[in-house]
Amino acid sequence: MNAFTRYIMALSLLATGACTKGFLQVEDVTNVSEQTFYRTPEDAYRALVGVYDGLQIVWAEGVSLPVATELFSDNCFGGTGASDGFGYQMLDEFDRLRSPSDQNIFGANWAAYYRALHRANTLLIKLDDIDWEGNESLRPIYEAETRFLRAYLYFDMVRLWENIPLLTEPSAENLPQAHPDEVYGVIAEDLQFATANLPTVSFSANNPNAGRVTKWAAQSLLARVFLYYTGYYGKADLVGMVSKAEALAAVEDVISNSGHGLVDDYAKLWPAASIADYVGEDNMETVFAIKYTYTSDYDGNTDGNHWMVMVGMREQWSYPYGNGWGGATVNPKLWNAYSDDDTRKVASIIAVEEEGVNFTNLGGQREYTGYYVKKYSPMVDEEGNSLVVLRGGENFMIGQYQDYVAIRYADVLLMAAELGSANAQVYFDEVRRRAYKSGFSALLVNNANLLRERQLEFAFEGIRYWDLLRQGVETAANEIAETTTVRNGGAEVTKTISASKITETRGVQQLPYTQITLSNGVLKQNPGW
Repeated sequence: MNAFTRYIMALSLLATGACTKGFLQVEDVTNVSEQTFYRTPEDAYRALVGVYDGLQIVWAEGVSLPVATELFSDNCFGGTGASDGFGYQMLDEFDRLRSPSDQNIFGANWAAYYRALHRANTLLIKLDDIDWEGNESLRPIYEAETRFLRAYLYFDMVRLWENIPLLTEPSAENLPQAHPDEVYGVIAEDLQFATANLPTVSFSANNPNAGRVTKWAAQSLLARVFLYYTGYYGKADLVGMVSKAEALAAVEDVISNSGHGLVDDYAKLWPAASIADYVGEDNMETVFAIKYTYTSDYDGNTDGNHWMVMVGMREQWSYPYGNGWGGATVNPKLWNAYSDDDTRKVASIIAVEEEGVNFTNLGGQREYTGYYVKKYSPMVDEEGNSLVVLRGGENFMIGQYQDYVAIRYADVLLMAAELGSANAQVYFDEVRRRAYKSGFSALLVNNANLLRERQLEFAFEGIRYWDLLRQGVETAANEIAETTTVRNGGAEVTKTISASKITETRGVQQLPYTQITLSNGVLKQNPGW
């Protein structure tokens, strides 16, 4: 755990304030007020850490986006327990009638996103109140980091719900939903500012500030936003603010100057796939990650990766894989999409039969396929003891400590190739050469091959669904739709995902009904829900 991560954890209790109080619960944990707090560089730094913490906890309750987007895509089914509710099936099948009572399935996430935005907006308007004490160069850097984090939050939200209230300063107003272009305009402007104001510092190992936003992260996210917006909405540029050439230049700069690169062996990126050979957090391939640690407890410290337990094997361990709730069972089509000489196959997926896992809990698992997520699997030792608890964590359910790697260098290479780099074939081959090693053979870079390669490279990383949607809603719907057989409680049943449900919703999720009610009808539900 580096110094910056420790600082986030140390301040996590101080950074849990409600929207009316900014990043501090000032009445409960300290004597300062919002009016007197934002005065020194240290105050500004603590507030910035509070913004990072706000992003860290948006998925602590409700449904995490890394898991949800895998359900939305063709990578995974809903899974979970055979006697559980059907909320994950509702998400997987885009059909509210599968679980009509789950009208607020994203309710906790909606609230957490807006709390995180409040922290960011509060810090941004308070930066001018700071006496920088001769450290004026910190101001644009803190603003750039905060604006990146705000852009990251809004990009999650606008893709998930599309029609959302837009706040760029603290407000208690009952605001209507903004046009998506307004949200994307703020995202683009924030990322442009971050790119221009973050220092040009190359990646280095053992960086005590690892986990903080870099110029390279801002440029990479800008290209990702460009590709999604222009694809989903069929536009030539990003709300008139970023052209294709500018998006390409951003990622080319990352490739040329960031110091990031590919780890030599794909399996080494994922703890459960490599164990002793895991390269660790903050490696050279990580452009941006959301940081977690095992110190979560039930007294207000929310530091852990709470969502990893969802994808663990249903209430059963098999070294090195820990038990979990059996969500996001892997679609066998994905396992079969990999060739046997693609090292990403066994690095990404737990194959029960192929690995000789003695899985005996068929009766407790819904939508069993024989395949589970390996990249983010909880882990145990050879006696079945949770690594979380062995490290001193309070509980394996809340103390998973694997970071969520939001942007990898491999994505930068493939985005540059897709954006038309003169080195497109070189970048494409670089990613595939690592995957196939001695079995590598060249494949022509084109849009179809890029899309398939991205599925294989980024499975279970929260990317596939958005890649499909930006091909067009109908294209995505037809790719995701299928009728197949799964096992519920050990019995074979037919599983159907209808393309029409996806097109009805345009791939967008329902707003929490409590928010519509609280707004007195100012907020309107998305079509299809």
